[in-house]
Amino acid sequence: MIERIDGALFTKAVLSAAAAIEAERQQINELNVFPVPDGDTGTNMSLSFGAAAAELSQCAHPEAGRAVEVASQALLRGARGNSGVILSLLFRGFAKAVKDRASLSGADLAAGLSAGVDVAYRAVMKPAEGTILTVSRVSAARAAKAAEENPAAEFVLTQTLAAAEAALLETVHQNPVLEKAGVVDAGGRGYCVILSGMLAALRGEPMAAAPAVEGQPLRARADFSEYMAEDIKFDYCTEFIITRQKKRDAARLRAFLEAIGDSLVVVDDDQVIKVHVHTNHPGRALEEALIYGPLSSIKIENMRIQHTEQVIRQAAAPEAKTETRVVAPPARRYGFVTVCAGDGLTRVLRDLGADQVIAGGQTMNPSTEAMLEAVDTTPAEVVFILPNNKNIIMAAEQCLPLSEKELVVIPTMSVPQGIAALLAVDVRAGLSENREAMLAALSGVKSGSVTYAARDSSFDGRRIASGDHMALVDGALLYHHPDRAQVVSHLARAFGDETPSFVTIFSGEGVDKEEAAQTRTAFEENCPGAEIQLIEGGQPVYYYLVSCE
Repeated sequence: MIERIDGALFTKAVLSAAAAIEAERQQINELNVFPVPDGDTGTNMSLSFGAAAAELSQCAHPEAGRAVEVASQALLRGARGNSGVILSLLFRGFAKAVKDRASLSGADLAAGLSAGVDVAYRAVMKPAEGTILTVSRVSAARAAKAAEENPAAEFVLTQTLAAAEAALLETVHQNPVLEKAGVVDAGGRGYCVILSGMLAALRGEPMAAAPAVEGQPLRARADFSEYMAEDIKFDYCTEFIITRQKKRDAARLRAFLEAIGDSLVVVDDDQVIKVHVHTNHPGRALEEALIYGPLSSIKIENMRIQHTEQVIRQAAAPEAKTETRVVAPPARRYGFVTVCAGDGLTRVLRDLGADQVIAGGQTMNPSTEAMLEAVDTTPAEVVFILPNNKNIIMAAEQCLPLSEKELVVIPTMSVPQGIAALLAVDVRAGLSENREAMLAALSGVKSGSVTYAARDSSFDGRRIASGDHMALVDGALLYHHPDRAQVVSHLARAFGDETPSFVTIFSGEGVDKEEAAQTRTAFEENCPGAEIQLIEGGQPVYYYLVSCE
């Protein structure tokens, strides 16, 4: 039995885990509850963890602490989608706990796992049960007890995996959406696969098997979709920086802010304390903060006006990247980085002022590193990032502590929202005015799309067959049918009920001009008072993207 894990063995474990999750990525994708083709959980976790494997494979690190640190930094930069970001936070905490270790005992392994859970939970102030967080928390608790029973690293990891697999089976009962679909959580499944792959390396096995889900009436893929949106309980997103002049423990500030709000992030070093909190009492938060030093960069936003949930923020500022980065010096006040797929959409966004348009979106979520590189090459003091996809927002947020530039993430969930936000910009206005204008613009846009089902599924009791065409409005299923023209007609009628002033239709990759013209006619008939514009977007996956204002 392996007693301790040195740097070389840890590297082998990461490579084995990367191979395991890559082999299982499609099976994990099938657990996703929405049938739209997407940068799914398995894909995002595989690409994120693959970044760590690629980094470690480049050079040998005999000390385990250094190897874990390298993996953690690569995971942060390579994080894709929400699942990839959570995974990077788990490893970030792990790396901090074992950074000085030449090799890892079972106790070190348990301490690292627990520290990772702490970092991830601090980032997600109100985590839902039945997710990767639940699986990591339960398995880390078992690891701590196992280390007391037997100090061998292999024993602790074996017990950790067993607890993770048991916790995974419970996720189907902890989340109503998963229970109705009859599946376990995709992120939790991916985490188990990673642990299994690492254990296989310790045992000298060629490849770890995916965690079994036997003994429960579970399905291999999800049958229905849509998580319920949480109500906003704290109105004001409050952010500020304290210039540290008094040697006070930031833990006291954290405790105070936790008592008056949620979604709390407190990042501190010897010079400053950075704070993000959702609260109904921003004045009280600022008054308490003054005890620690002068305030700067204060930002307070009313989230009910924004009509969008504030996204999860990183719990702690990451270490600086080891490689040299080239950062463009500022030539103007504002710059803009956005994400989309399709030559036509790219041209539109560039025409509206986007400096960098990252290729990606629904079929490929770009990494934090890709977005950071785009920020670096934008010659502006302040850079706005428009992710244009809800599964990219968290990765965009990870750029905030990594960049020397002042960054603002506008949580756009679709390309139409991104276009509306860019149209709201006034380069002569101040930062807060532009941020408020861009956020306000999001509430005035209704986004529609026509796509296809990538797999058999069901929604609200309706069976959806693989290949069916689907109309979505703001991400929710409106109608599905094998005939795409019928689906387009339903979307046009739904938009007509909104009596819009402007409708913009972006035709996708492979849609011929005749069909696109018929689609335009359908919207003209159903939206008689609107100005209709048809643009060749060239986007994959979606036959049409439609904005209604």
